[in-house]
Amino acid sequence: MQNAEALSLTSALLAAASELTRRIHEGVVARGFGDIRPAHGFAFVRLSYGDATATELAAHLGVTKQAASQLVDELVRKGYAERRPHPQDARARLVVLTGRGWDCTRAAEEAAAEAVRPWVERLGEGEAHALAERLLAIAPNGPVRPTW
Repeated sequence: MQNAEALSLTSALLAAASELTRRIHEGVVARGFGDIRPAHGFAFVRLSYGDATATELAAHLGVTKQAASQLVDELVRKGYAERRPHPQDARARLVVLTGRGWDCTRAAEEAAAEAVRPWVERLGEGEAHALAERLLAIAPNGPVRPTW
C-alpha cells in the first residue's frame, strides 16, 4: 500500500470512529443521560465487562490513576457507579456500575445500533458483517478508549 493510500485509510477510519463517538453520545443524551461525556462511555465499556479498580480503569483509558480516580468520583457522584471493597485486596476498591450505569450502557448499545444502521443499509448486511470481522481481525481486543 502506498503512503497516500495508507493515509487515506487511516483518515477514513479516524473519521468513522469520530462520527460513531459523536452519534453514540448524542443518542445517549437523547435517551435521558445528558450529564455524561464520551469519556464516561469509554469507562462504561470497561466496567460492563466486569468490576475494575481505578488502576485497571486507568490502564484501559490510557490515563493516570489520579485522572481515573477523578472520573470515578464523578460517576459515583452522578449515580452511575459505586465503590465496593475488593474481595482479595483490602487496600483496593472495586468500581461497579449501578442500575443507572447499566441503564446508560444499554442506551449506548441502542445508540450504537442506530449509528451503524445507515452503514448496514448502504453496505448490505453481509458486507457490514465482513467489515466488522476485518476490523476485529486488526484490533481484536481494543482497548476502546478516548484519545483526547
